[in-house]
Amino acid sequence: MMALPLPRRTGTMTELSPTLQLACDLISRNSTTPEDAGCQQLMGERLAAVGFELEPLRFGEVDNLWARRGSEGPVLCFAGHTDVVPTGPVEQWQTNPFIPQIRDGMLHGRGAADMKGSLAAMVVAVERFVAAHPDHKGSIAFLITSDEEGPATDGTVKVVETLVERGEKVDWCIVGEPSSTELVGDIVKNGRRGSLNARLVIRGKQGHVAYPHLARNPIHLAAPALAALAAEVWDEGNAFFPPTSFQISNIHSGTGATNVVPGELEALINFRFSTESTVEGLQQRVCDLLDAHGLEYELHWTVSGLPFLTEPGALLDGVSAAIRQVTGRETQPSTSGGTSDGRFIATMGTQVVELGPVNATIHQVNECIKADDLDLLTDIYQVTLERLLT
Repeated sequence: MMALPLPRRTGTMTELSPTLQLACDLISRNSTTPEDAGCQQLMGERLAAVGFELEPLRFGEVDNLWARRGSEGPVLCFAGHTDVVPTGPVEQWQTNPFIPQIRDGMLHGRGAADMKGSLAAMVVAVERFVAAHPDHKGSIAFLITSDEEGPATDGTVKVVETLVERGEKVDWCIVGEPSSTELVGDIVKNGRRGSLNARLVIRGKQGHVAYPHLARNPIHLAAPALAALAAEVWDEGNAFFPPTSFQISNIHSGTGATNVVPGELEALINFRFSTESTVEGLQQRVCDLLDAHGLEYELHWTVSGLPFLTEPGALLDGVSAAIRQVTGRETQPSTSGGTSDGRFIATMGTQVVELGPVNATIHQVNECIKADDLDLLTDIYQVTLERLLT
């Protein structure tokens, strides 16, 4: 298959490429989660102009967009989010977080890396691809939400439910999460660990510290059990996933008085688990361990996401080949990191890969990325389209 020559950015930093122009326009909109601030409308107008049918989907206070060009399979979907995390102290930023600037080759602004830069690259890549291949095979889709950085209850998960209800299939999905570590495309995420959370309440008996025989100190009772949980080997991982990890993220107990034994202790715990473990298995093992310590307790579980994995195949091979063609480098598939909306999309049986810019400054003050990286990312997305849909 012959790839078309790709337009490159030329000139000085003030002569912005189409991708950088769109990225700057998106960054300039204060879309702190769950706000969209008109980002989806802007993207939708660009997509409608090249033949996409738009379907805005609002759930609760969250704006979502499903856009599709074509009615046949296979379906290649680009997924991402327009919402950004709060800026933190604005006075600590070197630039206004919502006035994008390019300084010393770096694009500064909230969302530059996570993930308005990716969204801009996706749109421009699709515009170029459709112009070159108006009769491409299959379909191209966009799944965009403004609820990824927040609770993620009215965003991608709801759009996926809508698609499943009407039997609309997505074969391949590229999520624009900032996957790269040092150079754009050096890492792609071909899976993610699951995330299982619990609020653990350990009951004791409140009393006076001078009369410990009349009280049961939940801190003393909990300490050996929590230590045992932290020391437990939950699994060994496998060829695709590291071993399951356990963390205690918060502990609270006490009345504030120095002479009172508290009546209970509350701890927040989290598992990041591989496909070697299950939700039910981890829950049972925690209960068994707490029971072995003779504790009176309550557990309130929430599942943030199940593990998913995209093994080598059409999508991962196509993305890897595109990265090689554009950058001359090999990419490394990885399942490390936190959760993403890919966990919801994967439940449809979709092959999911995450590919985006370098993640060194995401969620930080002075978020920034190399401006030129967005043009490389645009090229990679375009070549992937050519490999999968021509």
